[in-house]
Amino acid sequence: MSVVPPAAVARPSVHPPPEVSLSSAQSMIERRPPSVAHLLLSRVEATPNGEAYRYPVPVDEQAADSTPGAEQWRSLTWAQAHRRIAAVAAGLMSLGIRAEDRVAIASATRIEWILADLGNMCAGAATTTVYPSTNADETAFILADSGSRALFAENEGQLRKAAEQKDALPDLEWVVLFDAPAGEPPTVDGLTVLTLADLEERGAAHLAEHPDAVDQAVGSLGKEQLATLIYTSGTTGRPKGVRLVHDCWAYEAVAQEESGLLRADDVQFMWLPLSHVFGKTLISGQIATGHVMAVDGRVDRIIHNLPVIRPTLMASAPRIFEKVYNGIAGRARAEGGAKYKIFMWAAGVAREYAQTVQAAQVATGRESAPLGLRLRHSLADKLVYTKIRAAFGGRLRGAVSGSAALAPEIGYFFKGAGVPVLEGYGLTETSAGSTVNRAEDFRVGTVGPPLPGTEVRIGEDGEILLRGPGVMRGYHRMPEQTAEVLEPDGWFHTGDIGELTEGGYLRITDRKKDMFKTSGGKYVAPSEVEGKFKAICPFVSNVLVIGNGRNYCTALIGLDETVLMPWAAEHGLAGKPYAEVVADPATVELVDGFVQRLNGELQRWQTIKKFALLPRDLDIEHGELTPSLKIKRPVVERTYADEVAAMYAGTNEA
Repeated sequence: MSVVPPAAVARPSVHPPPEVSLSSAQSMIERRPPSVAHLLLSRVEATPNGEAYRYPVPVDEQAADSTPGAEQWRSLTWAQAHRRIAAVAAGLMSLGIRAEDRVAIASATRIEWILADLGNMCAGAATTTVYPSTNADETAFILADSGSRALFAENEGQLRKAAEQKDALPDLEWVVLFDAPAGEPPTVDGLTVLTLADLEERGAAHLAEHPDAVDQAVGSLGKEQLATLIYTSGTTGRPKGVRLVHDCWAYEAVAQEESGLLRADDVQFMWLPLSHVFGKTLISGQIATGHVMAVDGRVDRIIHNLPVIRPTLMASAPRIFEKVYNGIAGRARAEGGAKYKIFMWAAGVAREYAQTVQAAQVATGRESAPLGLRLRHSLADKLVYTKIRAAFGGRLRGAVSGSAALAPEIGYFFKGAGVPVLEGYGLTETSAGSTVNRAEDFRVGTVGPPLPGTEVRIGEDGEILLRGPGVMRGYHRMPEQTAEVLEPDGWFHTGDIGELTEGGYLRITDRKKDMFKTSGGKYVAPSEVEGKFKAICPFVSNVLVIGNGRNYCTALIGLDETVLMPWAAEHGLAGKPYAEVVADPATVELVDGFVQRLNGELQRWQTIKKFALLPRDLDIEHGELTPSLKIKRPVVERTYADEVAAMYAGTNEA
């Protein structure tokens, strides 16, 4: 079965220090196999009975002790997972899917997503990822642009998106449903619809006749063969298909292991959208180390799942940590009196302690703090921090944060509370992982040093350039756009502005395209201001700073309903809908207090002179956020053009 010797996977992990040279790391990375499919076969041979995945299933409601909606977690060993993956791969082959044929997946994060993706890979096909929240028009664009021949659809709702646009999808022949319908699969003109169970049955029959079919398909995979098409979020227009080859994922897998980011004894909670490059890359790394991955993409179950899974590692977008922080602060505020004062004191101690030990680590190579601060931190730990760690399951050694910037004040808070939030950096075009902080020496305010094998360079204009095996091979069918960002010698222009700090840690300043100049000639990095405000105001959900070509800055602010409404109930606004609460003068006065605190920390030209509270928070459904929760700035500014104009009324800019 094995295509790569098991030792390539089973060797002891090597954790190079953050300042490891590219040359020493490169020798480790060069041992990578041609593809993650090769790694998978090696993993199965090395640890066939090891636990690979956990996933929730409904409890049999016919059981005597069951309750409505109850769930239980099941496991798959590596051998069991491989049997299903091989059946999927062979099933695709039986449909006529061949090397580099595109096979799309439109589904939320669940175990079937992983089985389908790895089945695609083992069949030699290339996965096209589609967010389940993507509308029918854009879904059709992605399926058509990629030339996808088959689609794994989570349910009939995802199937309908393809069915509605079938005339525009001449290449699409097959749809495989994860959730089987109550009766026979629906009939769609021009499409053959199967269930996942049907496909696996076809695959088992194919393997009975051709037992070596999957191993031979994996053995024939080349490292430059297309593995995945991931379409960018499209914050400024139509998404572009990013071509990621098998070598990109094999590199990411080995680099995550070699860096120590992932370890063999980890239990990782995977809830991130697997249609996003961040989640996709972690699937590869998990196969390299062989650790356990608990899979459940339902965001509303995160808080419930954490104490059940008790993860040692979890990856997330910054918005989740911001919501957790705001929720904790909001509950403390609601309890009032001594409890709120204790929380605010403990939050201050956490930040002071984290900043002190980090400064000592940078200066001397070891963490230290004055005795008085250590004593205060110990007391705060007993009163507050232990409860925070328990909410995360009690044994989290690291929470990886990516896809957007985390406010340093929030990062220091969690570091001081014993919940290390390890910021990392990468783009769809770099297979996600390019730099990342390590738990043993992470620095808040940075996105860490490069992964082994990746190079970072800062251009003359401050732009971050990246080079390494994880960099894309180009945009799908877009050579001119590829040439704009990818140099012939492999350097990729990220469009982000940053700097390298002592020890080779990367700090992101802003998006090159998001930075603006006021009419007075001063540059403003909006994400820096927005991050500071999120750390100051526990009620904020999203904030957009505006000021390009204007003589002062303004802000559009969306508030977090779960934190705001309890405050509203205590201030004479009980029973009023969210939009009325936001418009009430008491709420405006509340937020204004936080804006004034923010302005006290900013340069004069950065300060927010006026702001508008939005009648609802920004969301994906209205096209204002990408599925990875990035703000689509042009969309928001167009939607709320009247509010922006009002903030500049009476000036020569209105």
